[in-house]
Order: sequence, then structure tokens, then C-alpha cells
Amino acid sequence: MVFRWFWRLVREVSPRLAWKAAYLWVYKGLRSVAEFRRRQQRGELFPPFLFLSLTNACNLRCRGCWITAQGRVQSLSPEQVDRIIASGKSRKVYFYTLLGGEPFLYPDLERLLWRHSDCYFQIITNGLLVDEEWAHRLAELGNVTPLVSLDGLGEENDQRRGQGTSEAILAALDRLRRHRLFFGVATTVTAANFEQVTADQYVAEMIRRGALYLWYYIYRPMGPASPPGWCLDREKVLRLRRRLLELRGRHPILIVDTYWDAEGRAVCPAAWGMGFHIGPAGSIEPCPPLSFACEEISDGAADFAHLLESSQFLRQFQQFVNSRTRGCVILERPGELAEFLRTHGVRDYSGRDALAELACSTPQCSHHLPGQELAEQSWFYRMLKRQLFFGMSGYG
Repeated sequence: MVFRWFWRLVREVSPRLAWKAAYLWVYKGLRSVAEFRRRQQRGELFPPFLFLSLTNACNLRCRGCWITAQGRVQSLSPEQVDRIIASGKSRKVYFYTLLGGEPFLYPDLERLLWRHSDCYFQIITNGLLVDEEWAHRLAELGNVTPLVSLDGLGEENDQRRGQGTSEAILAALDRLRRHRLFFGVATTVTAANFEQVTADQYVAEMIRRGALYLWYYIYRPMGPASPPGWCLDREKVLRLRRRLLELRGRHPILIVDTYWDAEGRAVCPAAWGMGFHIGPAGSIEPCPPLSFACEEISDGAADFAHLLESSQFLRQFQQFVNSRTRGCVILERPGELAEFLRTHGVRDYSGRDALAELACSTPQCSHHLPGQELAEQSWFYRMLKRQLFFGMSGYG
């Protein structure tokens, strides 16, 4: 499968874009992870990757989304984004995931990508605004990999994202394929779409549409319209883990998860300091679903790196999670998490009462499966998980 995937890469992606991905994402990513390991040994907090929510504006209202604009659009200023990326570059961080809302609604997006042509950007998008003109611009830029959200085919996707969105998203994938971009598909696995999105036919369809990687997420019930019945139980989480291992051996597409390390042990990237999230108000948060912070990048005269390094909240969050689970504390211990956040006097940047939502949430199973760990079977994925995304093996 590894060689078949590389053959797809050669045939389907522009050589210039493939070279840029190899240099900016893979080579610089390896250097970033190595530098992060040295920082860890010195007790420093700065991660190897950063997540930036450029804006909370969005053209969809998906069920289970934690973004709440409520008529008030918030966005990071170009100056704030430049400060964050400049701090990152000074620490050899060259990979940034851009989120929203919908990142393609951010007015400065194209100029941001041009200004930082020495960095690689993954843009998580619903794809509906990626028209022919944008696809052409992304191909010209070369330092972008779109990650298009799709939660199934037809009704399985539309019941979450809105009627007709599945067809529109698939059309966006076709545009990216025609422009020979290196792109992926992000799929959130719920109890409702589990059978379809973990089937061989779904993966084969993503390959046919030109996706080079398929990134799986486990559903978390966050936000005001989040059906708790969509959560995976322990049996389905274990089935998902098995299915990922099987799919990796059968299809020439990268099957990505950030839930398990090379040995099959559960991972929480935020608890291990692998990546923090900057919200559209400048809030420095543990991870995208948790819109809580004690620091903003506009606080005082301190630069972004100093604010992050000096954050007692982020350090204590890591201690809180690591003392309780290797999995997702949002799912497993929402009540305890709410109490932890209250005692630390965090500000809620969600636009709603997210703290109350957490406090009354029912605990669910996460990807932590003690005694039932399943190690990666492929040498290629073991190498990736140990060295590149996200350099996890050997921690915790």
C-alpha cells in the first residue's frame, strides 16, 4: 500500500506541490518535532504545531460544532497572526492548522499564506467556498493542504451539515483533484455514520475523488445542538481502532488519527503539549473544542511565546488530564473538567455557557482502552507516529 500511495502521489499531485509538501511539511516537521523534544527536556511549553481559528464566521451551522458566532463575528487580526507565526518560526515551528468557523471567510487568508511562504498550512474547511478561482490560487501558492470536512455520503453527512452539503462538498473535492492539489478529507465518526464511513467503499470513494489522506476524528458532543446519542460506546471505539488498522493495509491513502501512538496507547495531544489552540478572540486555549483561557495574545506587552510559556493554566491542565486518563477528558470526565476550569478562573470564549454544558454532560467512552491496545501493524505507520505526526511515541 505504501508504494501504491507514492505512485498515486506521483501521478495525481503536481510535482511542485508534492515537493513543497515534502520540504515544508515533512522535512521541516521532523526538525520541529526534534526541537520540541529538546524543549521538553528543558521544561519548556512551546509546542511543535499550532492551531489557529482565524474567525468564528461560518456559512454552515453543523450539529455538534462548538463554534457559536451568535451574530458577532470575531477574527484574529493580521498583526496577531503574524506575531504568532513569527514566534513559532523562532522556535522552528513551520506547520499551522487554520480553522474557523470557515477559514475561507477570513479576508486576509490569501495574503497570510503569501506572507509566510516558508510555512506549511493545513486549512480545515467545509469546502463550499473553494471554487475554481480559489483552487487555482491554492495551486499557485503551493504551501497549503486543504482538509475538507465530510461526514459520510448523502444523508449520513447532511443530517449533520445540512441538506445538499454532501453533493457540494464532493464537487469541491473534484475541483481540488483537477488542480492536482495535495489534499485530504476529515471525517468525524459518530454512532449514526459509523458503518458507512469506516467501510471500504467510503475509503475507495475518497481515493476516487483525489484525496491523498483521510483524517478520522471521534465525535465529541460540544455546542448547543450536539446529540449525545452520536457518541461512540467502548465497543465501537475498539471497532474503529481495528478498522483503521485494516483500512491502512488495504487502501493507497494515508489513514490519519491523532488518538493512538505506535503501540496503540491512547494519546491526548494537548495534554502532551503537542499543539495548543488560538481562538478568534486571541485566547490561548488547550485545544479547539475547549474555548477556555486565562491568557490572550493582546494581554500586556508580552509576546506570544512568553504568554504561552508562562501560562500556569496550560501547565496545570496537562497535569490534570495526565493524572486521570490518557484519553479525552472532555468525554470521560466532563464534570471534573468543569470544576477544574472554574477553580482556575478561566474566561469562557465560546459565546454561550460552555462551562454549564460541560458540568451537566454525561460521561462517555473515549479512545483510552486499557488492556485492549492494538499496536500499528505497518512499519510505515509506526515510523510516522514515532517521527512525524505527531512524534508521539515514547511520551507519557
